[in-house]
Formats: sequence, structure tokens, C-alpha cells
Amino acid sequence: MKKEYIILQTVAPDYRSKLYYYIKQEFGEAFAVYAGLEYFETTVKTDQSISGFKQIKNHFLFNRTFLIQTGMWKDVIKCKILVMEMNPRIISNWITLIVRKFLNKKTILWGHAWPRSGSQSKTDKLRKIMRGLGDSIIVYTKSQKEELVAAEPHLKVNFAPNALYFKNEMVVGNQNPKEINHLIYVGRLTPLKKPKLLLQAFHKALPNLEDNIKLVFVGDGEERPDLEAYVEKHNLEGKVILTGHISDYSKLAEFYSKALFSVSPGYIGLSVTQSFGFGVPMLVSKTENHSPEIEAVIKNENALFFETDNLESLKNKILGIYQNKQSWMQKREDISNYCKEKYSINAMGNTFIKLFREQ
Repeated sequence: MKKEYIILQTVAPDYRSKLYYYIKQEFGEAFAVYAGLEYFETTVKTDQSISGFKQIKNHFLFNRTFLIQTGMWKDVIKCKILVMEMNPRIISNWITLIVRKFLNKKTILWGHAWPRSGSQSKTDKLRKIMRGLGDSIIVYTKSQKEELVAAEPHLKVNFAPNALYFKNEMVVGNQNPKEINHLIYVGRLTPLKKPKLLLQAFHKALPNLEDNIKLVFVGDGEERPDLEAYVEKHNLEGKVILTGHISDYSKLAEFYSKALFSVSPGYIGLSVTQSFGFGVPMLVSKTENHSPEIEAVIKNENALFFETDNLESLKNKILGIYQNKQSWMQKREDISNYCKEKYSINAMGNTFIKLFREQ
């Protein structure tokens, strides 16, 4: 069957599986996701079991700085509506945008409103040109939409809240204080995420923590061997758990059900809404160059901040969390409900469905 609605991505990681499933339920075989197998960062890979996935080839250039994709040209040029990454480093996207503009076909650009270095970044000049070639834009948060509309009022901007779970999956699975003791980190184990800072702070806090408290790292990446070596050197095997990458919902829900707090020692990402969905508040680095999901954070309601890169501050905040355990336990249901209303797959997917239907 001819593909009328295509989302073209560098990769289709497992955390997007529910979004693509939700859209495919609406459009059936007319919808497909075209992606390569590996991202610019090699730790991010495609889940080939994703509903509607069609494999194409990624050709990285200049030490993985730029990308050309092949194996999709005919379909992405001819389809009725195309959603593609708002990433100027993907050379093939420029070609596709220009050709579809000439053919008067609807193209939607999806991504962050600004580069990681902000709206004043030199590279945003290229993004601005790219935005002008698209028919409309999808960004990840309401605040990003407002910023982009203020900067470029002529653009048609929508937002699809960056989400991982359906509303009915965002639940507080455990309310027994005796079973809720751990700290949890979920995400890639990379230098920018600073997992070792968290490990060191937890180690320093241990003498003042109860014996049943553990630190759980869920994720993989180049920092993992260093973390494992630290754990072994300091005999922390009974206190620190490194699970590797986990995408299974039930397994993640189990880990979150025993976590009093999650921690983001580096820049905040999509895991913040994951944590809030399970009713687990987050300890956040204060002055990091965070992803847009930081808008979900409300100080003293669903999160606390520590001084960025300050080991002592992080240690003291960890101790303070346990001193106020009862207060944070009482907030779990409200934290989950807040997230459920704003950051569900239902809300995210409906933005795409609405734009596809506006053809």
C-alpha cells in the first residue's frame, strides 16, 4: 500500500514506539516511519520492531558531523504529508525540503525550536532557513512554541509534548513507605549526563543514610565501565545497581515503584516526564543547559535543585530528601496526575494526527 503519511528520522529508538503505534492505529498501512539504524551518537539506535518501521541507510560524513540518508527518496518525495527532523546537519533533508516545496507538497519539521546552545547560536541561522521552507513546525513543549512564535510570527507552530507513556500507564504503583527507599537515574551514561557525579555524591552520603537505601542506574553508555570500576574499588556492590538499558515498561515501573527520588546530575531530558508519570520527584542540576522538558519542573512541588557540578551540594540534597521523606511521599499522586494531564502519548500523538488530517 502507498505510504501517504511518513515520519522520516535519523533513528527510531524504542522510547518512540508508543507514539508511532498510536499514530499507526489511526492511519493503518498508510503510515510509516523511515529511519536508519544508528544516530550521530552511536549509543542511540533504532528498535526495528517499532510499528510501521521502514529501514533506510544512514551515511555519516566528517566524523559523524553530517548525514545523508538514502533508500527513501521516491516515497518521501511523493507522500501526501512528510514529517522530518528539524536538523540542518542532515543534508538529504535539505534536498527533500526544496523538492517538496517546488512540488507544493506539505512538509512538517519536527524538533527542538533552538540548537542546544540557544536561540542566539550561530547555527540557528541555518535552522531559520530550514524553518522557512517547512509548511509547519512541531516543537516539544508549549514554552518552545511560544518562544518561536514570538521570534518568527509568520510560522505555523504546534507543540507535541515529549512523552513516553499513555495516560493509563502513568500511575503510582506503590505507596508503602517501607518499600520506597532508593534513588534512581534513568538515561544514557555519558559525560554530559554526569552519572559519576551522582555516584560520588551518593558514596559520600552513605554513612548518613539507612542501610536499605540503594542507588540504581538504568541505562548504558561510555561511562558505564568507569562507574563499574568505581563501585568495585569502593566495595559498593550491595549499594549501587547498574542494570544496563531497559525499555520494558513493567520492569521500569517496578524500579520506579521503589524509588523515593530520581536524579538528573547533568542536563535534564525526557526521563523527567517518565519519573513524574510514576509519581517520583526529581533532584535536578540547577544551572545546566537543560532540554525543553525542564518546563515540567516545579521547585518544591515535583523537584528540588542542587548547585551544578557541586558534589557537596548534591550530597546534602540527597540527605535532605530522606529527612523529608514523609512530605515527598504525600506528593506522589499529585505529581503523577500533573504529568498525566500534560505529558502523555495521547497528547503527543494527537498533534500529529490533527496535522495529518488538515491536509
